[in-house]
Amino acid sequence: MKYIRFHNLYGYEKPLFKKKVTTPKILSYLKATLRPKRFRHTLGVAYTAANLAAVHNADEEKAFLAGLLHDCAKFYEKEEQIMLCEEAGISLTETERLNPALIHGKLGAFYAKTKYQVEDEEILSAIRYHTTGHPNMTVLEKIIYLADYIEPGRAMDCKPHPLQEVRAACFQNLDNGMRFALENGISYLREQNQPIDTISLETYEWYQKGITL
Repeated sequence: MKYIRFHNLYGYEKPLFKKKVTTPKILSYLKATLRPKRFRHTLGVAYTAANLAAVHNADEEKAFLAGLLHDCAKFYEKEEQIMLCEEAGISLTETERLNPALIHGKLGAFYAKTKYQVEDEEILSAIRYHTTGHPNMTVLEKIIYLADYIEPGRAMDCKPHPLQEVRAACFQNLDNGMRFALENGISYLREQNQPIDTISLETYEWYQKGITL
């Protein structure tokens, strides 16, 4: 927890979450399974999610657990992810098969339930959609999507919204944070001439509407 320095990053000198959120068995397993860089990112997402939950009056423990497990299937190679999805009966779109980076959310939700015994559907859905989002997301789904985007280890050159602007927006209004993050993501994919899956476009269009400025 100490490795994350929130001071001058989110405007808070220490984590805001009120509860002591800890899952030692899951933490130990993830530390042994994930590469060090991925594990640091995982911790960053979990603590950022708990902070966002505290600010937006959401369940901090759910946010922390969903943050811990959001990338629990990402250590598999891309081709292996496709094979594992097929074995588990998880349907994949053509875009997902062309861009396996989109798959680990679906596979992660499956493993969170079958391997880590997570039964809470809200947590599972937040893990599933943390890469693509979907229209009309729950508060927890938005928190995990955004925590993955803004955690302290991120240092991206974002356009049109600088990362610090997105971070500030997330702690003020989750829908604005979604809008900024999605605009950056869609802009990057178009600039790189990469395929954009349908659900990401639908999510982008959803958060272009009714935004509080």
